[in-house]
Amino acid sequence: MDSTPDTPQHDGSDLAELRAEIDELKKLPPTEDTLGVPETVAEEIPDPEPTDAIGSEDWDAPSPRPHTEPRDA
Repeated sequence: MDSTPDTPQHDGSDLAELRAEIDELKKLPPTEDTLGVPETVAEEIPDPEPTDAIGSEDWDAPSPRPHTEPRDA
C-alpha cells in the first residue's frame, strides 16, 4: 500500500498486541471445539470412492448400466 501525506506508511506497531494474543492461543492444547468434525459426525461421513480422472472418460464406450430413454407421460 502506498503512503501519502494524509495516510503515512503503516509500521505495524498496533499489531503487536494482536500477535501476542495469537501466540498465547497457539500455546493452548486443542479442544473438541477446535479439532474439526465431532466423532459422531465423522462416523457418518462415507469413505470416498475412486473416480476417473477428468478428461479420461471414453464417451464412445458402451455404458456399464442399461440406459432407457424417458417416455412421454
